Amino acid sequence: MGSSSRNLYVGIGEGQSTSRPPLFDGTNYSYWKERMRIYIRSTNFQLWLVIKNGEQIPMKKVGETTVPKTEDELDAEDIKKVENYAKAINMLYCAVNPDDYRKISCCTTAKEMWDKLEVTYEGTDQVREAKIDFLTQEYEMFRMKEGEKIDDMFDRFSKIINDLPTLSRRRMPTRTL
Repeated sequence: MGSSSRNLYVGIGEGQSTSRPPLFDGTNYSYWKERMRIYIRSTNFQLWLVIKNGEQIPMKKVGETTVPKTEDELDAEDIKKVENYAKAINMLYCAVNPDDYRKISCCTTAKEMWDKLEVTYEGTDQVREAKIDFLTQEYEMFRMKEGEKIDDMFDRFSKIINDLPTLSRRRMPTRTL
């Protein structure tokens, strides 16, 4: 079902729209992740903060302890936060294919969903570090291949340069060619 549902989903098509999130078809995660991050931030920055930092459940003080508020106890500010939590989850659901929907549907927060997609497609921190080291080495050893067209060389170079910051914004190579 994986590839057939993915192909069906791709058949729906995607435009460069500002009114709907970029669709993830299960390939080229780093490209989708950056587009999605920018889309969410430009649509509603609060939604990005919910995805990045997680939810903060509205709480109340009962004696010496703090407990979650019930739905009936939420004030206007709390309701806005809870709506943003639901919008962030919905935005992620709307942006993934059916296979990835199944992977994240067990998550209860948008942060969990985002993190699960990251681990699925980028790996754990150790895997990510290994990928960064590999891409850094490719960057440092980059040379034009014998008989290679400039366009092809530029495509290879762009892929290395574009994949590095999506894996880690901290470790971008500073050496120039």
